[in-house]
Amino acid sequence: QVQLVESGGGLVQAGGSLRLSCAASGSIFSINAMGWYRQAPGNKRELVAAITRGGIANYADSVKGRFTISRDNAKNTVYLQMNSLKPEDTAVYYCNIKAAYNDYWGRGTQVTVSS
Repeated sequence: QVQLVESGGGLVQAGGSLRLSCAASGSIFSINAMGWYRQAPGNKRELVAAITRGGIANYADSVKGRFTISRDNAKNTVYLQMNSLKPEDTAVYYCNIKAAYNDYWGRGTQVTVSS
């Protein structure tokens, strides 16, 4: 089976940085995109950043200029470098892989940004 394991979440002060990693294991046919979503209490789950296999990235307006997504296609791994973190970034961050026939999700990693 396919498993996605996130790491790198934690507690950080406003203005600090975190780097999230998501490593996928198992057989995944034709990954189209990898990305990160987040969900804060009371909020809808939203796309934070995504990157295609060809390296085209897109970001939520709220994180543009602060977050950078990257990937290693050979390792089926996606990263999210988060700089200049704000309390509003506090959420559970979920790794997502969009493949030809399935979407895959990690269990999430908590990111908490204190004032």
